[in-house]
Amino acid sequence: MSTAQEIRATLEPVLAPLGLVVEDVSVSPAGKRRLVRVLVDSDISGLDASDGTSVVPPLSLDAVADATRAVSDELDAGDVMGQSPYVLEVSSPGVGRPLASRDQLRRQVGRLLEVVHRDGTDTGRLVEVGADTLTLEVPATKKTPERTVHLAIDGVQRGTVQVEFTRPGAEPTDDTHAPDDTSAREGDH
Repeated sequence: MSTAQEIRATLEPVLAPLGLVVEDVSVSPAGKRRLVRVLVDSDISGLDASDGTSVVPPLSLDAVADATRAVSDELDAGDVMGQSPYVLEVSSPGVGRPLASRDQLRRQVGRLLEVVHRDGTDTGRLVEVGADTLTLEVPATKKTPERTVHLAIDGVQRGTVQVEFTRPGAEPTDDTHAPDDTSAREGDH
């Protein structure tokens, strides 16, 4: 039986030319089939290391569809899945998925985040992610004035993107992307 690590290793070189990375792979039984879930996201390794403030656009539906075709073709052509039938689900991480790594946080610059850290919780706009720190602009509340919060990334327990229907400074969209784009295919061997 294939492991998630084997599937990840098989898919990483297939998705790299599409500008995508594998965020997570899970395989679980689903009746007589297996459910293979692959989370993909934008590859930010090409960003200048000193650039901690540029916005990374979210994945489009087309990018997720392209990833689904590439993943499906690779799994069908190879032997990593064996002969057992499976259902494939390829998606981008949704807004509720906890952010824990520097790269996951870096992709969220410009978004409103709730960040749980060793000293408490802050909700604010992520304006910069450096090598070891992140910066949030926390709006004023009834109890506190507007402030800038600098946090060590290793002190962040998790971050969660907060849903915003209208983001300040955001251009209108044409519905080509969604916070949790999912495309599914069935594969039989």
